[in-house]
Amino acid sequence: MLKLFGNISPRDRLLALLAVALVVLMVWLELKLPDSMAAMTTMVQTPGSVMADILLEGGRMLLYALGSLVVSVLVSVLAARIATDFGAALRLRLFSRVQDFSMAEIGRFSTASLITRSTNDVTQVQMLIVMGLQAMIRAPIMAGMAIGKIAGKSWQWTASTAVAVGILLVGITVLMTLVIPRFRMLQKLTDDLNRVTRENLTGLSVVRAYNAEGFEERKFDGANDALTNTGLFTGRAMAIMSPMMQLLMNGLALSVYWFGAAILQAAPLQDRLVLFSDMVVFSQYAMQVVMSFMMLVMIFIMLPRASVSARRILEVLEMPLSVSDGPGVGATDLKGEIEFQHVSFRYPDGDGDVLHDISFSAHRGETVAFIGATGCGKSTVVNLVPRFYDATEGRVLVDGVDVRQYGQEELRRKIGYVPQKALLFGGSVRSNVVYGEKEEGETPPEKRRAAIEIAQAAEFVDGLSDGEESFVAQGGANFSGGQRQRLSIARALSRDAEILIFDDSFSALDYRTDRALRNALKENCREATKLIVAQRIGTIRDADRIVVLEEGRVAGIGTHGELMTSCPVYQQIARSQLSEEELG
Repeated sequence: MLKLFGNISPRDRLLALLAVALVVLMVWLELKLPDSMAAMTTMVQTPGSVMADILLEGGRMLLYALGSLVVSVLVSVLAARIATDFGAALRLRLFSRVQDFSMAEIGRFSTASLITRSTNDVTQVQMLIVMGLQAMIRAPIMAGMAIGKIAGKSWQWTASTAVAVGILLVGITVLMTLVIPRFRMLQKLTDDLNRVTRENLTGLSVVRAYNAEGFEERKFDGANDALTNTGLFTGRAMAIMSPMMQLLMNGLALSVYWFGAAILQAAPLQDRLVLFSDMVVFSQYAMQVVMSFMMLVMIFIMLPRASVSARRILEVLEMPLSVSDGPGVGATDLKGEIEFQHVSFRYPDGDGDVLHDISFSAHRGETVAFIGATGCGKSTVVNLVPRFYDATEGRVLVDGVDVRQYGQEELRRKIGYVPQKALLFGGSVRSNVVYGEKEEGETPPEKRRAAIEIAQAAEFVDGLSDGEESFVAQGGANFSGGQRQRLSIARALSRDAEILIFDDSFSALDYRTDRALRNALKENCREATKLIVAQRIGTIRDADRIVVLEEGRVAGIGTHGELMTSCPVYQQIARSQLSEEELG
């Protein structure tokens, strides 16, 4: 927790110091009220007292109360400002850190958990800051000053106050023992609820297609009930505190006055006025002491949940990166050259390697394709080039340099990447095509237009009501799968990259569009090296080199014709898709 609070900005630390000073002032003003009340009580019961003096003391009480109110508002404003600034900075740090994660780190946290950590967990820490500045600091100061005021007044009154505080602490200890483990569960249960909700919304079309609404509702009910029941348990346990507090305070007041009555009855007549004033003042201070301990207990009850949230946030911020920037390379003599040298790869926490001793090269302007059965490692191979993962063994070279020597931004500036799942971002067609440009307008309109035409997207983009400025929903939900793929391809082409990676990016295209796109790539992207992952022989048969993978190993490398005579795995794939006439 303290480690996380080290991220508070210097300005907010100064504001926190100001808030502490104001809290001290507020406590002093509040503790002046019983003194004024004692003075007024004495004046009222003293013969010859002047009404003007009584009214003056009452005016002082009013000023003390008003001053305490104003200072309390200022402390609340400062606490809210500090907590809000800290929460905003923490969310930004979390977001930036996740941006630096490789796929290995992303895999260790679920998407739902990362969202919860960036929202609910940060809110828990913010609440602790707000309550801490207002209550955690105020309570010990108030208790200390109040105890100093009542010390030595009467051992009976002091003992009754100590008994009340002792009962309060015992009761709170029992409650905390029951409640704290449940508080620790709440954040995990919130993760589960977010996961179930997100999974259902993402796969809503599949849920409806299989009439699985009832199953999803039961799954949601399970997660929701677990969170609700845990919340109810903690809420009910906390609800006991309010009546217990009222009972203690009323009991303490009763005991103070009961002992006071006995003391007054036994005291000489001339001392009774002083003792009565002391009793009134003591009862007020005793209430302040109990309230101070109560506020501390409230903080201690909030602390476990906030501590769990702080740990979860630090897990993200302190997660070591498996892929980090290299020293940088700068300009190289080569361009668009790729070479795999005896590369093996194993996923984090995997049981074994998914790639074994992969070696091949791709030269500038060449098209190198990858084909094989599902799960053979085709996508994994091309994902090693932009360093979504790093090779476990061997080296991946780009332009003759190990990719681990590049800065990540420097390396990825060389690459245009089209993922297996075409993903569009909320905005416009234009903003999606030029996605990734450093500055607005960096991509010239003619280059953007050329990318759209090469990707065979012009036919439907021009038919949209606003053309390139047409709206794109989150995830591209208002476009078909083939349209999303073509816009994703246009996004990669607009970068004018040295290397183009197509990870099964033609699967949603019809054969005519597929062929037109490949011809356009061959005509307009001659200088770019192209890596293509595909399932269809027709998509890759014209490639300069085809790498056939089987269970993570290279089963053959060559052209379509060479592989048809030398690679049984490729022959089997080809004959399962094409007739003998088409192959001939």
